[in-house]
Amino acid sequence: MKTINVAAAIITDGKKVFATQRGYGDFKGGWEFPGGKLEDGENSKDALIREIYEELLVTVEVYDLFCTVEYDYPAFHLSMDCFICSVKSGEIVLKEHTQAKYLKKDELDSVPWLPADISIIEKLKSWLKD
Repeated sequence: MKTINVAAAIITDGKKVFATQRGYGDFKGGWEFPGGKLEDGENSKDALIREIYEELLVTVEVYDLFCTVEYDYPAFHLSMDCFICSVKSGEIVLKEHTQAKYLKKDELDSVPWLPADISIIEKLKSWLKD
C-alpha cells in the first residue's frame, strides 16, 4: 500500500484550536487540521510552513511535535506528523477550505473530523487547558 507523508498544524489561540473543512477531493466536507504532503527532500516542519502559507496565507510558528498518526485509508497509508503551532503573521484566508473555526476543548466533538484526525481529538482534549 502506498504511504503518503503529511504534516498537520494544530494552530492554537489561547485555549482554542483551529479546524478547517475540506473543500476538495474524496474527503470534501470533512474537518481536519490544515497541512499537506511533504515534497521530496522536505522535512515535516518546512512542509508545514509552506503548506499553511499556501492554504491559509499566514506564516506559522511551529513548536513541538504533538503526535504522529498512522492511519490506513482504503487506497493509501497516511503518516501524519502533527505539530502545535501559532499564527506568526498574516490574516487567515481560506484558499482550499470551505469553512474554518477555532474550537474550545468542549467543542472539539462538534464537527465531523476526517478519520485520521479523530485519533488526535482525545489526546488534544487532555492537552488543552480548561
